[in-house]
Amino acid sequence: MRNKLDISAYFVVGPENTKGRPVAPIIRAAVDAGVTCVQIRSKTASARQLMELTAQASEVIAQAGKSDIVTLLLNDRLDVVLGAKKQGVKVDGIHVGQSDIPVEVCREYLGPDAIVGLSARTHELFEYIKNADVSLIDYFGAGPLHETKTKPDSGLDIDGKRITRSIEDITTLARLSSIPVVVGGGVKLADIPELARTGVSGFFVVSAISEADDPGHEAATLVKTWNSHKR
Repeated sequence: MRNKLDISAYFVVGPENTKGRPVAPIIRAAVDAGVTCVQIRSKTASARQLMELTAQASEVIAQAGKSDIVTLLLNDRLDVVLGAKKQGVKVDGIHVGQSDIPVEVCREYLGPDAIVGLSARTHELFEYIKNADVSLIDYFGAGPLHETKTKPDSGLDIDGKRITRSIEDITTLARLSSIPVVVGGGVKLADIPELARTGVSGFFVVSAISEADDPGHEAATLVKTWNSHKR
């Protein structure tokens, strides 16, 4: 999947984000609508629950006939990725933050074919993006574009100050980064045309799809809008 990685339409979801609805049908609707990457993320689910969610996600992606083109990642939990793989689940890799398990450990345990994504550092972001060792990672996640209730700590710098990113910032990130960048954090449909013209590789959303009354319709609209405006 590293050679086929497409982060243009990246959906992050967990049981906290679905208004009490099952996660798997929402993933299926999003995948059918054209989402290209799915990340399972939960700070409340147990390891066993995360393994089950990952297995369900893998199954619905397979049922949609898209296992070879839609990437499935897990947030933070290397143990769950390894456990799911041990049980035969097709999970393609992991996304970690700066304070999570180090990327070199992820790469060592997951091997050369796995996808490893990293949240870009908030503090001194532009210097970090420009100078970071990217030999072990496949893409940066950056943001937030807006403050977001789905990840209240998003955008906090080392002083506890919240930093959101302007379109100008994001255009600079895309220019400086030697690897793909996906941007999210409160992204809504109205943001997509401008975001698509910055040169980043994609957008990520949580509640814009997962909390929608019709997740498939919202996902399709986001994907169509991105594709019609991307640079």
